[in-house]
Amino acid sequence: MSSDETPNVPTTRNTREAVREKAQQVHAQQFRARLMRRVLIGIVVVIAVGAIATAVTMTVSSTMSQPTMNPTGMNEDGISVSSVTDSGATAVPDETAASQEPDEEPAEGEVDEEAPEAEATGSAAAVDIHIYVDYLSPGAGEFERANARQLAGWINEGAVTVTYHPVSMLTASSNGTKYSLRSAAAAACVATHSPEEFYDYNHELLTKQPDVDSSGSTDVQLADLAVAVGVDNSKVVRSCIEDGDFVSWAKDATSRALAGPLVGSEDLVLTSAPMIVVNGEAYVGSLKDPAEFSQFVLTVASVTDATPAPTETPAE
Repeated sequence: MSSDETPNVPTTRNTREAVREKAQQVHAQQFRARLMRRVLIGIVVVIAVGAIATAVTMTVSSTMSQPTMNPTGMNEDGISVSSVTDSGATAVPDETAASQEPDEEPAEGEVDEEAPEAEATGSAAAVDIHIYVDYLSPGAGEFERANARQLAGWINEGAVTVTYHPVSMLTASSNGTKYSLRSAAAAACVATHSPEEFYDYNHELLTKQPDVDSSGSTDVQLADLAVAVGVDNSKVVRSCIEDGDFVSWAKDATSRALAGPLVGSEDLVLTSAPMIVVNGEAYVGSLKDPAEFSQFVLTVASVTDATPAPTETPAE
């Protein structure tokens, strides 16, 4: 039997239109998805840029509100000592007193030559001594205890000029407290606001050192020590130390010394603390032997025709 009805099958044209419509729908969905991703990325970028701008603004504002401060009265990052008062800084330390004092009183007419002395001629330039000290360095303490008395004598006689350079090479060796850096900055506070007491403060810092890898003194304790040695303007000095006014300077001064050349030398750079430079020559002898150091100064003075002529300590 025949029938005029045809199967309900889509024509080729309808099929193409359906496929095209489906493709357009998929394309539209993909476009919307891409657009949404771009919008989200844009929002994230804007937020990130805003956060960075805020951080930069806060950093700049902080820097502007707390400008880097530099100590005054410095001689190429050092504090020159022109005179030393008769104080604890010139006393013979306990650990060296036995070796420097004679066992018995000298006979009448004899001269006690145990302690090195400087003889100023006045016709030539004084020996130029630069001492780079890290207040946490055991070696710096040893040198100070052994040589404080004879250095003070030479300074007062005009035989030498002594300049101390506080540096911070052991900043990482104090349980995170940065004692080396803070004590150098504290010394600069005293040198700036009470220079006459710098020598005594420097001496106290070096002879009453904390141990390496200990936390060291707090800023309050460093300020208390300054007051104890009799600084002028004690409130100003305390504020300077406790606020860390010269911490940035101490860090920069150390970097300059490490880069060199050191004062008075052609090519020396800071390699350790202490580092003692006499008329441009680095001292490499014993830090505990004042006689050896005085002999070195004598030798350098004779070569450079400088003033002091320390007498050699006789052998025991």
